[in-house]
Amino acid sequence: MKKYIQYITLLFLASFAWVGCELEDPELGLPPTPEQVTFTYAYDDENPNIVHFKSTAPGFKALWDFGNGKTAEGTEVEGAFPLKGDYTVKLTIYTAGGSASNTQTVAIAQTNPAMLNREDYNFLTGGANQLEGKTWVFSPVGPMNFGGEPANGGNNWWSQTLAQQDPCMQDDEYTFSLAGFKFENKSKGAMWGIDNGTENVCVPQPGTPVASTWNLYEANGKVMLSLSNGETIAWDDNEGVYEVMELSENRLHIRKVCCGGAGVRNYVLVPKGYTPPVVEKPYKAADLFDNFDDAGNFTWVLDHVLFNESFDNPAQLGNNTSAKVARYIKEAGQVNEFANLSIDLGYRMDLTQRHVFKLKVFLPSYNDYVTQNGEDWSPTKSLAKQVAVKLQNSLLGGNAWTTQAEVIQQVTQLDQWVELTFDFGAHTARTDFDKVVVQIGGEAHFNPGIFYLDDFRLMP
Repeated sequence: MKKYIQYITLLFLASFAWVGCELEDPELGLPPTPEQVTFTYAYDDENPNIVHFKSTAPGFKALWDFGNGKTAEGTEVEGAFPLKGDYTVKLTIYTAGGSASNTQTVAIAQTNPAMLNREDYNFLTGGANQLEGKTWVFSPVGPMNFGGEPANGGNNWWSQTLAQQDPCMQDDEYTFSLAGFKFENKSKGAMWGIDNGTENVCVPQPGTPVASTWNLYEANGKVMLSLSNGETIAWDDNEGVYEVMELSENRLHIRKVCCGGAGVRNYVLVPKGYTPPVVEKPYKAADLFDNFDDAGNFTWVLDHVLFNESFDNPAQLGNNTSAKVARYIKEAGQVNEFANLSIDLGYRMDLTQRHVFKLKVFLPSYNDYVTQNGEDWSPTKSLAKQVAVKLQNSLLGGNAWTTQAEVIQQVTQLDQWVELTFDFGAHTARTDFDKVVVQIGGEAHFNPGIFYLDDFRLMP
C-alpha cells in the first residue's frame, strides 16, 4: 500500500510539472525532426555550377551550409560551386520549439574556371595556376600589428613591428588555397592569444593542422574574411572573422575587434619570401603630452612593465598636487631586466623644433637601491636611482638600441616629486627617430621596484 501511494504521488507531481510547463509556454510547440527539414534544389539554366535552393520546411529561420566553406540565410538562396565534386549541403531550420538539420548531396559535374578567376581570389590564393596555395606571413617591416579606438577619437593608438612580437607569433604562416577553399594554419608550435582564460600567452597548436576553409564575402558594406573550425590569424581566440581593409598581390591587411570588444587589432601580412619596400614615415615636429589626469595624445606601449595610468598620487605635495599619476612597476626576474615604456610614433621626429623632454618622477625610499656583492651592472645589482629617456629607430627592430640616443638623469631626492629634463639638442641632425623609450630604475638587473610618473611632455 505504501509503495502504491508513493507511485501515485510521483505520477501526480510529474503531471503537475508537465502542466506547469504548458502553462508557462502554452504556444511552444515540439522541436522539428530532421525528417521535417526538407529542401529542393535546381541547377541554374545558364551555369550549372550555380545551384538554387529552396526550403520546403516550416520555421522562422533557415540557415544553409553549402559544404564548400560558404553559408547563407533565407528560405530561397543561391550557392556557387566553382569546383567539380560532391558537396554535402546542410539546412538548419529554427522553429518556436527548437531546431533541426538535414543534408543532401549536390554533385557538380565540371570545374568552371571562369568562376575562380576573381581578382580577390587570385590575390589571396595565387589563383588556378597555384592550386597548392599561397602562404602569407607577417610583414617584416612595420607596422604589422597595430590598433586604435575609434570611440576614443583615435588617440588610443599603438603600433608594432614584427621584431617587437613574441617569438611564437613571429614564425606564423597561413596558406590559402583555391582548391576546396582550403585554409591551413602553419604556425610552428604556438600562436599568441588566449589560453584557458589567460591573455597574451603562447597557445600550443596541434601538430597536424586542422582541416579548415576560408570565405571572402560582403556584409554590411564591408569585405569580410572568415575561417572555419575555430581557426584564426595572429591572435588565437577561436574567433576567425576579420574585416579586409586591403587585399592586393603583396599585401593583406585585416582588422578585428578583440579582447572582449575593448580594442581593435590590425594585422598586415605579405606573401612568404616577399620583402616589402620600406615606406619612410613623414618627418615632422609634434607635441607629446600625458598628465594622467586627462587623456594624453599617444598610447604607452608596455615592455615587461606593470603600468597603471590612473593611480592616486601617493604624495600630493611640493611641485605635484595632481590627483592622478602613473604607477610604474618593474617586477623581479631575468625576463624583466630591460623593462620599459615606449611611444611608437607614426612619424620621424624633427628634433630641430622640439628636443627637450620633461617629466616628474617619485622614487620611494622603500625600494632596494643598494648594490649587492659590490658588483656593478650584474644580475645581482639593485635598482638605480635614475630615469632614462631614449630615442630609437623602430625599423631596426630588436637592434634599435644600437643606434639610439639616450639621456640619463640621476635622482638624488627620494620620497618626493622631482622634475627632470632630458635635452636631445646634441642629436638634432638625426632624422630617423620614431620611437621614444622611458625606463626607470636602470636595466640589466633582475631586481624589482615601484615608481611613480607624471606630467610627461615634449613641447616647444
